[in-house]
Amino acid sequence: MEGANGSMLTEFVLVGLSDHPKLQKVLFVLVLCMYLLILLGNGVLISVVIYDVHLHTPMYFFLCNLSFLDVCYTSSSVPLILGSFLKGRKRVSFPECMVQMFFSFAMGATECVLLGTMALDRFLAICYPLRYPVIMSKGTYMPMAVGCWVAGTVDSLVQTSLAVHLLFCTDNIIQHFVCEFVAVVKLACGDISINVISMAGSNLLFLAVPLIVIAVSYVFIIATILRIPSSEGKQKAFSTCSAHLTVVIIFYGTIFFMYAKPKSKVTAGTGHQSVTEALISLFYGVVTPMLNPLIYSLRNKDVKAAVQSMLGGNRLMKHK
Repeated sequence: MEGANGSMLTEFVLVGLSDHPKLQKVLFVLVLCMYLLILLGNGVLISVVIYDVHLHTPMYFFLCNLSFLDVCYTSSSVPLILGSFLKGRKRVSFPECMVQMFFSFAMGATECVLLGTMALDRFLAICYPLRYPVIMSKGTYMPMAVGCWVAGTVDSLVQTSLAVHLLFCTDNIIQHFVCEFVAVVKLACGDISINVISMAGSNLLFLAVPLIVIAVSYVFIIATILRIPSSEGKQKAFSTCSAHLTVVIIFYGTIFFMYAKPKSKVTAGTGHQSVTEALISLFYGVVTPMLNPLIYSLRNKDVKAAVQSMLGGNRLMKHK
């Protein structure tokens, strides 16, 4: 029976850590708890930014987008991850796999561009504080955020469209928890040179370029902060971008560690995903989105004050 793309396959099998059933049960509970924390933490952060008019600034607008992005990203993958933990080997139809891959890829690409945009925003705020309100007006930062979403969606649409038209023969075992793009493309039995070239271009535009923008922005930011005469002024300036820098380091650090490190001999020889590699991919897909709201709330006095104000307002409403 042929699939919709002309391939022989109609479904894929997600293996994940099926060789470690006890570990799967533990991870199921942990991932479920972390997903609930992601929904709660990012939901609170989004609500606070909307609720408090003092947070209606470009920085918090981008932060709100990042929180919503993390919710969308995890919601596109966590159900499959939990399903693979419960069933050991989860069967996913070809269309379902492509849709999940599209959303995960789109969210990942969008986050790369958004983090670069947030770095550019911090650069303008610290290096050009007097001109910042004029440069980053509502008519500027809203189209910038929309551009991040459009760019990520278009990139994912291109990559997924190319993957859909690949020929898949008999190998349908994905050594992953989800329909991860590279893992799926590797299963194709036809020529994938176009996919490789397209993916290289995507990595250049959506990984390298935002990273260069972030690096250059922080070189100027640090140079500007060092010229501030008072230590209090330096600390205040750095506190406005320290949370973003922490998120960038975790996000890009995990990506490079996951894809740039050489595979172990055992993994390369058997095709199975090692426990270490599985845990790293889980860290990227679940732990990082859970940490983002914690990093921004714990290291930000404005967010803390807004949360207290919102909770205090809710208590007053209940008393009335």
